[in-house]
Amino acid sequence: MSIVNNLRKLSQVILICVLISALAGCSSDAGNPVIERETLTQVSTIGALMEGLYDGVITVGELKEYGDFGIGTFEGLDGEMVVLDGKCYQVKDGGIAYLVDDSLGVPFADVTYFDNDYSEKIAEGFTYEQVKTRLNEVFPTQNIFYAIKIEGTFTYMQTRSVPAQEKPYPSLTAVTANQVVFDFTEVTGSIVGFYCPKYVDGVGVAGFHLHFLTDSLDAGGHILNFTVKDATVNIDYTSEFYLILPGKGSDFYDTDFSDQYSDEIEEAES
Repeated sequence: MSIVNNLRKLSQVILICVLISALAGCSSDAGNPVIERETLTQVSTIGALMEGLYDGVITVGELKEYGDFGIGTFEGLDGEMVVLDGKCYQVKDGGIAYLVDDSLGVPFADVTYFDNDYSEKIAEGFTYEQVKTRLNEVFPTQNIFYAIKIEGTFTYMQTRSVPAQEKPYPSLTAVTANQVVFDFTEVTGSIVGFYCPKYVDGVGVAGFHLHFLTDSLDAGGHILNFTVKDATVNIDYTSEFYLILPGKGSDFYDTDFSDQYSDEIEEAES
């Protein structure tokens, strides 16, 4: 499929969701649309998160109707989300991962149903930057979405989380300036996340966005750096994109998104 067709399909999907959002807030009360397994479903936009829009758009229970694999955050920006094997975990600023209740609100997330399309052993000693370079080499195109799962042992893993925020919410860059960083050595677990093409910058996180969860399911966070010891990457090629926007009456309707966020997003994510 050409990039032109991809963009046309993307715009059609976004338009459909905007209409659904305007009528029903994209809630499950109106009935979820039929989502194909090869679809990345996103809740809200990274631009909205940059502006401090941390109120829940849907619940964790509703989110899991769109996929069994993904990442995001929680209402009030309360920690980092990892969805793995259909279960949703919350890594709070204390570094501990919790299995969360389906009633918790979700202001931003990306999920899909993970179906492996490609696997490769990662060379021992590869860093985060080297892994990203290698993945860009094996992607058949830079213009679709990829769900990425890396399972194994890591000589070093560095993650972060952030504390819950209270209204009036600060911007995301203000919050991550005070992020809590966790360092793991000789840790076994799963990297969960996505690659999004550059043309969605400001809607999604263009490039790589990865979170980590230990095999013991008790720690993790948003990945800042890592070094591989013994790991395998699995990639799900994902050519559909579905966007759920906040409903009428939310702060989203009154927010000015005219600013460009590329530099700010990079700062907040690193």
